[in-house]
Order: sequence, then C-alpha cells, then structure tokens
Amino acid sequence: MRSQTQGAAVEARVWVWPGSDLLEEAVRRGGGSNVPLDRANAIVCTGDDVELLRRSVSSAIRWVQLGAAGIEMWFDAGVMTPDVVWTAAKGVYARPIAEHVLALILAAARDLPARSRARAWGTAGGRLVTGTTVGIVGSGGAGTELIGLLSPFGVRTLALTRSAGVVPGADRSLGPAELPLLLAESDFVVLTAALTRETQLLISADTLSLMRRDAWLINVSRGGLVDTDALVEALEAGTIGGAALDATDPEPLPDDHVLWTLPNVVITPHVASTPAMGAPFLALRVEENVRRFVGGEQLLGVVDLSIGY
Repeated sequence: MRSQTQGAAVEARVWVWPGSDLLEEAVRRGGGSNVPLDRANAIVCTGDDVELLRRSVSSAIRWVQLGAAGIEMWFDAGVMTPDVVWTAAKGVYARPIAEHVLALILAAARDLPARSRARAWGTAGGRLVTGTTVGIVGSGGAGTELIGLLSPFGVRTLALTRSAGVVPGADRSLGPAELPLLLAESDFVVLTAALTRETQLLISADTLSLMRRDAWLINVSRGGLVDTDALVEALEAGTIGGAALDATDPEPLPDDHVLWTLPNVVITPHVASTPAMGAPFLALRVEENVRRFVGGEQLLGVVDLSIGY
C-alpha cells in the first residue's frame, strides 16, 4: 500500500464522481483542479457502482476519497487495491449521527415507541436519562460526539474501542475484551462500530443475554453487527428492554418483517445522517484532504486494508 503521507507536493487533478458542485468547489478550495477521469490522479467517489469504480482506478490514480464512513461494499468486492491510498469519511458524519442517537435514547427512555402506536391514554411510563449508563461500542467520531451531547444529562459513559485507547470525555474507556462488562452495566448500548470480520454478528444470542432486562440496544452503524433473529427472540422474550435501529439486516427491512410489529422497537430507515445533512461535512473533509494531498501531508481517514476499516 502506498504511504499514507504522499511525500513531495503534487498537483491534485481530481475526478468527482458523480458530479457535485459542492464537492467540486471543495476540491478548488483545497488547491486542486477538477478534471475528467482520463486526466485524474485522484478520485472523490460518492457513488455506489462498484464495477465502475473498479474500472476507474487505473495506474495513474494515487488516491481515492470515498463518501461513506463504512467501506465494506468496496472492500468485500476487492476494489480497494494496496497500490492506492484509500480514505473513508471516518468521523465526517459524527454530529448528525450523534444527534440521532440522542433522539433514540430519549425516545426509548420516555417509552415513545409504544406510546406513539397507542390508541388509548394508558398508564404512566418512561424514565429519566439522567443517571443512566450509556455504553458506546466503537467510540470513534460519532461516539465521541455523542459523549459531548450526553454531558448535560449527567450520564455515565463507557466507551469501547478496538485499540482500548482513552476516549476523550468518557467515564471509562474499554477494549474489546471488556464488551461483557459494557453490556452488563449499560442502560443503553449504542453501536457505532465499523462492520469488519471481527465485528460481524458482534451482538448475538450470547451477547444479548449479557444485557440488562430493561436495557435498549441502539444501532446506527451497520445491520451486520447484529444477529437479527437473536434480537427478535430477545425482544419477544423480554430479555432486553427494546431496540432502536437505524441499520438492519436485511436492509431495507422487508415490509412484513416482525420487527415492525414489536412495541418495544423503533426503526428509522438509515437516516442518522442524510445526504443533505452530511454534504457540508463531507465537503470540508474533501477540501482538507485535497490540501493535504497537494502539500504532501498525511491524509485524514486512511483505510487500513489489513482490518478493512
């Protein structure tokens, strides 16, 4: 794989695919120029045509910026070759995603999924978020942003990362081996981890059994992190309190899937960060990475092909 640091300063001749006035302007602000593919040495790709990108990455291409934070589609298809520097939108959409998680936590705590379906006044329910414990699995950009948003609520935060490094603002930072502790102590378990070989089906029947009976699982990452059948069984049996899902497996969730019918489930259609919300943040990342590419500096969001993220 080419160095994450480009070395000597170079000209940035960037093909933006699909075309975008916002991203093309970001390229210019970063000191690059917008060119057709046959003249490009870099690509900014926000499309999802795997084969088109595969054909587009010629020997002239030195760097590809992807518009998504999760890159499994490209990685699994073998498009991401080691002779090119690949950067993902890691952390780019942190603020929109964190706001969505906060909304889901509040909805779960105040019993809004069930109450929004009710057709009678019913009995009082819900609880305070204040004083609860929020466990964040995969505490990168979105997880760190969420910790900041939760600060006024007086919650305790457990932040788990692959590296077991210290997560800014977290009450306790954990490594992968401490997942059982996080599951056992959290009122809300938030999944913001990337989908990799190590995290596929991370939430299974075994791990769900470690959660508290009143705890909620919140997934704003990828559906493949969760064993859907095991989740349905846990929800129906009442072994966990509920689930708030912005990502599902399969996705989109079929119209007749049982998850739609459960009163302790809220589902949003992968909109924690919509294209409209995320576009300004992605433009800032493109501008900064073009500037770094031109200046021979290390790029932001470089993908480690050895782990697929």
